Amino acid sequence: MNIPARHPATPLAVPAVVRMFAQLMGLREPAPEQWRRLGERLTVGDEPMDGLVEWMASAGMQQMRILFDRAAAEGIDNVPEAPEPLREFFIGVESAPDWVDWDKVRKGQRALRRGGADGMYIARDVSLLGGYQFSGFNKTLLRTGALEKGSNQRFAETMQWAMDVIADGGLVPCGIGYRSTLRVRLIHAFVRRHVAAMPDWRSDEWGLPVNQTDMAATLVGALIAPPAGAMGMGIVPAPGDLDAIAHLTRYVGWLIGVQDEWLPHNFRDGIRVLFHTATALSIPDDSTQQLSVPMAEDPLSWHYRGARGLRRRLAWTEHLSVTSGFLGPRAMRTLGLSYVLPWYPLLRIPVNVGRSVAAIALPGGRDRAATRGQREQKALLRTIIGDGEAKIGDSASHMSSVA
Repeated sequence: MNIPARHPATPLAVPAVVRMFAQLMGLREPAPEQWRRLGERLTVGDEPMDGLVEWMASAGMQQMRILFDRAAAEGIDNVPEAPEPLREFFIGVESAPDWVDWDKVRKGQRALRRGGADGMYIARDVSLLGGYQFSGFNKTLLRTGALEKGSNQRFAETMQWAMDVIADGGLVPCGIGYRSTLRVRLIHAFVRRHVAAMPDWRSDEWGLPVNQTDMAATLVGALIAPPAGAMGMGIVPAPGDLDAIAHLTRYVGWLIGVQDEWLPHNFRDGIRVLFHTATALSIPDDSTQQLSVPMAEDPLSWHYRGARGLRRRLAWTEHLSVTSGFLGPRAMRTLGLSYVLPWYPLLRIPVNVGRSVAAIALPGGRDRAATRGQREQKALLRTIIGDGEAKIGDSASHMSSVA
């Protein structure tokens, strides 16, 4: 199997916070076989969904998309007119693997809700913003119209997906997180089909858009990295929470089309996938600052009520302080951003430690903390988008029409 030119000859330096966690857990850089697999998987997509989209395009995309959405929301048995390819796909995803432990999934969901707004800050300011150093992602992102659509809307959609996934009951078949994850999986297939057909797409150099290596990195970046980083802001996990989050991540990854070899079996394994993919992907280029600088400025247009100018400026420095604190001065220079002393994470540590201790020690504390955290997350999303709606896939809606 040919390995695209974007795959480096040897493992690269990774963000300091990723290396620190890897060292704490005794993880080593990828072995030669693992390194080769990281390169090979740059050419592999999601065969079940890619095949389904190919069939949908030939059968009539508009009608098949309506049936797809109905099957996701109601279950395939409630769509008797569904053609066999659609029925076969949904029978597969509605039958959760034997290894899924729903108690663990619920525990992971509650733990991620407990992270509140600060957990989402890590997802935005560290995982997503820092991920622009991975220029391989950016090649695809820019060709979906990322600059025109804007990072504010993209993050709002990503945050809405995450909130759906971690909602209580969100991942059972037909649940809100289940539906949102299948919608993202479908959009990924649209993007692969559309971007790979563009005349300027260089598959020998870049591989396949939204490939397995990139999807694995995105998965753990979205669900493993935030709770890991949140510990640096004083959010202390309860016993078993981190492995429960990893179990949730494993199921979400299975549902979104990531192959088994990249699905974490525990939290340490999740950090391994994060570390190993980062060693293969941390290659910034001109696209890094094209995407990172506008995103860093998004808080200057957020929707506050009262003292709007002051609160926007405060939010701008607040989020830069989170990025600076976790990624460090070198990464900030790479991203084209000013380094800001990490005052916000430092202020939050005592607050979050106190809340964590209370949540763990007091009867019913974890449930109350999860309720409060979910309320904070909803408030943050409203601040980001105002009275608008973060409908998952809107920033790439044109992909389905040209797929």
